[in-house]
Amino acid sequence: MDRIALLIPCYNEAKTIGKVIEDAKKNIPEAVIYVYDNNSTDDTVKIAEEAGAIVRHEYQQGKGNVIRRMFREIDAECYIMTDGDDTYPLEYAREMAEKVLVKQADMVVGDRLSSTYFTENKRPFHNMGNSLVRASINRIFDCDIKDIMTGYRAFSFNFAKTFPILSKGFEIETEMTIHAVNNNMAIDNVIVDYRDRPEGSVSKLNTYTDGMKVLGTIIRLFRNYQPFKFYTIISGVLAVLSAGFLIPVLVTYFETGLVERFPTLFVCCFVMLAALQALFAGLILTNNAIKNRRDFEFRLNLVEMMKKDLEE
Repeated sequence: MDRIALLIPCYNEAKTIGKVIEDAKKNIPEAVIYVYDNNSTDDTVKIAEEAGAIVRHEYQQGKGNVIRRMFREIDAECYIMTDGDDTYPLEYAREMAEKVLVKQADMVVGDRLSSTYFTENKRPFHNMGNSLVRASINRIFDCDIKDIMTGYRAFSFNFAKTFPILSKGFEIETEMTIHAVNNNMAIDNVIVDYRDRPEGSVSKLNTYTDGMKVLGTIIRLFRNYQPFKFYTIISGVLAVLSAGFLIPVLVTYFETGLVERFPTLFVCCFVMLAALQALFAGLILTNNAIKNRRDFEFRLNLVEMMKKDLEE
């Protein structure tokens, strides 16, 4: 088992990957550096090998697929994940690793948004998107995560081996954050500087399509992890709509003794039944969510035993 494993998912990062590896050797010389290539068509693999990294491959396209492969194949007491585009200074890697190894954090977030991100990043929609995602998750899950979308993180062995990766692309960071928050894992933050990509280096993140995927991931995980809140909101909206259209029908009935709009009455009754169904669905699925939490704690104990066996 490695003491510290530096994980670098890469897709066409020939311009910067060499510098990232050299910075890693300078700041965390004891770390084993893994570069996972995701079908690059430039010299990323060649440069990474010449710089001394262990190069492996994931042929399914997408950052989520790469991280799944990394966590599955590598055993380490501390995993540090960074991007191959040289936007995250590795001077902070030591502090992040110590929070995992010494303070027993399960996930350490490299917080860009509290430092230079909004001035360095030249894509205004990315700034707005990061702020929107952070505000949404902190409100929905009642937490205070400083940076949701950062690709600069450190993880414990327990996190890496219990994280069920469902996302295929850049929405993986959102999934990581919600998984840690929902399962009451120890989360810490390190404020890091952010520098924009050097000229000639192109971001693989599509502002609109990947942004929609991230929002879809938030909704899906909100439904799965907090079903009572999710379905209560749906139930409340349906109940208000039903009542809003039903009131004029009832007012007419009490004034004249006649029901003049039977179709409206029928639709309102069915909508109210749907509201009740949504409420009961939330109650039932909440029990499943509680069971999943208990099962997770059991799996966490098994992973802890596996870690001790690997250390011996």
